[in-house]
Amino acid sequence: MLKYKPILFSTEMVQAILEGRKTVTRRLIKNIPSNLQEGDIGIIRKSDGKITCYGTENLLYQVGDILYVRETFRYVSIGEETYEGECLWQEDVIEYKASQEEFEKQNYDYIGEYYEWHPSIHMPKSIARIFLKVTDVRVERLQDITEMQVRKEGFRDYLAADDIFYPCGYYFRQTWDSTINKQDLDKYGWEANPWVWVIEFEKLD
Repeated sequence: MLKYKPILFSTEMVQAILEGRKTVTRRLIKNIPSNLQEGDIGIIRKSDGKITCYGTENLLYQVGDILYVRETFRYVSIGEETYEGECLWQEDVIEYKASQEEFEKQNYDYIGEYYEWHPSIHMPKSIARIFLKVTDVRVERLQDITEMQVRKEGFRDYLAADDIFYPCGYYFRQTWDSTINKQDLDKYGWEANPWVWVIEFEKLD
């Protein structure tokens, strides 16, 4: 039986998945005993296909798992024009923040009322629209990431407003540190080079 598990992504990363640019994500491994050595951390693949990782917490995602993406969303009331030119109100529909521009362009004439955005953590599986299949799991140090892997994470080079060019690797490092609590940067920030799960996936139709 397939296992459906939730996974959270920021709006920007959801957009990268929808555009086909993001096929991998890195998730922090916490609670690794301080006395473990580099060689003590590693993936063990069992005969039944399951994965364990010696020296770490339990693995949340396994190869073959189906993940439903939790993303920022809200409800919007939308009308429908009748042949008589009247506007009938439908039940509230779902708007996903990652597709806000497209949604509002398509429904501009019929949008009645917006409701507040709901954080991704509160999204129920019943309204998820993106499903991913895990194709590989491994363990690495954060700084082992290559430029190709940064791009598979959905990051691109960009030119800032001050005309300074920033390579995708710089953007990845800044984004990673922004997700870590300030008091934990010395343990889990980019410079700390923590252990991470590397989870590769493919988007399902």
